[in-house]
Amino acid sequence: LKPVAPQEVFGQECDIFAPCALGGILNGESIPRLRCAVVCGAANNQLLTEEDGDALQRRGILYGPDYIVNAGGVINLSFEIGRSYDREAAFRRVARIEETMAEVIALAKGQGISTARAADRLAEARLHGARQAYPSQKG
Repeated sequence: LKPVAPQEVFGQECDIFAPCALGGILNGESIPRLRCAVVCGAANNQLLTEEDGDALQRRGILYGPDYIVNAGGVINLSFEIGRSYDREAAFRRVARIEETMAEVIALAKGQGISTARAADRLAEARLHGARQAYPSQKG
C-alpha cells in the first residue's frame, strides 16, 4: 500500500473502492476514472445523481448502495431504544443485510437496471407493503 494524493484516489487500481467520508463523490467526473470491480463504502449519498448509478452499471462496476451497506448501525439502534437490548436478535437482523444486497443484485440483473435503482425499487416495495399491513387509523 502506498499513500496517494486525494485527487489521485479515483484512478488507483483496486478491487473495492470504499467511499467513507463525503457524499456525492461518485459523479460524471470521478466514475470514468475508477479502476475497481466494486464500490462499497460507508459514506452517505455517494452518488451525486441517480444517473451516476447507471454509469457505474455501464462500466461493469458493482455498487453497494450506502443505505443498505450502512444499515447495521440503525438496525442495532432499533434494538436499543424502547426495549431491553437483545444482542443476538440485533446481530441476526444485521446479518440479513447480505440477503438484502443479494436481492438487490438479483433484481438489478433481472430487470437490467443499476443496483442503485434496484435498491430504490426494493425500498419502495417494502414501504408500500408496510403501508398496506399497517394502514393509518385516521379518518
